Amino acid sequence: MATLTWQGSSYLTQVKVLTGRSLRKFVNSPALIFFSILQPVIMLTLFSQIFSSITATANFAPGMTYVNYLLPAILVNTAMQSSLQSGVGLVTDMKDGVIARFRSLPIRLSTILLARNLSDLVRVAGQLLLMITFGVLVYGFNPAGGVLGTLAALGLALVVGWGLSWLFLAIGSWLRNAELMQTIGFLAMFPLMFASSAFVPIQGLPGWLQVVAKVNPLTYAVDAARSLALAQPVTGVIGALTTSLGIAVVCAVIAIRGFRRPL
Repeated sequence: MATLTWQGSSYLTQVKVLTGRSLRKFVNSPALIFFSILQPVIMLTLFSQIFSSITATANFAPGMTYVNYLLPAILVNTAMQSSLQSGVGLVTDMKDGVIARFRSLPIRLSTILLARNLSDLVRVAGQLLLMITFGVLVYGFNPAGGVLGTLAALGLALVVGWGLSWLFLAIGSWLRNAELMQTIGFLAMFPLMFASSAFVPIQGLPGWLQVVAKVNPLTYAVDAARSLALAQPVTGVIGALTTSLGIAVVCAVIAIRGFRRPL
């Protein structure tokens, strides 16, 4: 008589269950939800007030409010910053023994990484939607691209965040150190954020910083999101999407290889 061996659930079922597990962990933490929403709100509030006088300079497009200029950039920046939490969350699960328990189950290790990536994508989407709502209700965000243009900018920000999430998952799967992960992430993010077109037009930066900003990949993502939201000639969208896809594919392979190493 043949012996039946349970081979485990399907790949999609594993991803669905593990994604749900990560989302429930987030939803069941009110403090985490609060501070996840508070951080981009504070950023929008501070920068919209600190840099609002830029609208009076010659380098700023006449007739445009600063919040309409700023919010698409904040969407991209928030997605980028949130992607760091993918790697930090993975390392935390490793240290807490959660991953060790998963390894004892008949599931594919890649589903753990994919579930982490998807759950963080859903979380970031909620953050960005709340950011847009806050911008509309409090600061009068009303871009020329309307709802469709704003949603297109949000979608682009999500793709950028999705690609960078795989980057930090790859770093986390190899480093396996949350503190070092956060240090590397912040060291990389601050130059990307401020040496770009996110907060001021590139023409208003010092000469040497203009050179840096023009080769900064975040500039292209921000300009693409801004052009979608403001109904301007669309530039850089294909480049931003292609770059994000390339990062995701390469880093997913690296992440899986690093994740398969013994704990």
